Amino acid sequence: MSEIKSKKKTVLKTVPTYEYEKAAMDKGFSVVCGIDEAGRGPLAGPVFAAAVILPIDLEIPGLNDSKKLSEKKREALFDEIIEKAVAYSVASASEKEIDEINILQATFLAMRRAVDGLGISPDYALIDGNKKPGLSIEEEFVIKGDAKSMSIAAASILAKVSRDRYMLEMAKYFPEYQFEKHKGYGTALHYEMISEYGVSEIHRKSFLKKILNPE
Repeated sequence: MSEIKSKKKTVLKTVPTYEYEKAAMDKGFSVVCGIDEAGRGPLAGPVFAAAVILPIDLEIPGLNDSKKLSEKKREALFDEIIEKAVAYSVASASEKEIDEINILQATFLAMRRAVDGLGISPDYALIDGNKKPGLSIEEEFVIKGDAKSMSIAAASILAKVSRDRYMLEMAKYFPEYQFEKHKGYGTALHYEMISEYGVSEIHRKSFLKKILNPE
């Protein structure tokens, strides 16, 4: 009988490291922060951003892109990050600001506010994405940085958990929209609630133009 061997695809997991932080320090920079956002896509609520400065080579087991982690794991990592970080800051830009200046510029505004809120002034920033927010310090964007840089991964956790907690609070004020279930994202349930109850004061009007101004 011939032996049949199954071939399994090897999936390489990307694990965040301090490679980018160390590269910045090799250039002569001394305080590097990671920046990420949460909530660019939802139909309601602010966009959040976080800036984090970690001790180089600090090990935080399980730290990764917030989107790859369970809610329970993110909550546990949130506490560990704020306990062990050299400095951290979480900021936001409101749904009204999003409507006024667009989501990209509001995201950049939240990022600048997060950096300004740090107790220690960084001289270099690693930003998740492919654009720079226009900080007053040296900037480097890192595509999919929340899966590559420890500082950015930490920022992604703080931003995501902070925004989720905010939307859970909003669920108490606007129970009819069931924000606790979808956090403001455009799920079928959320659109159903908007159709039934209309648009609330925390909805992003610029994201709902077709509903507000049907042709």
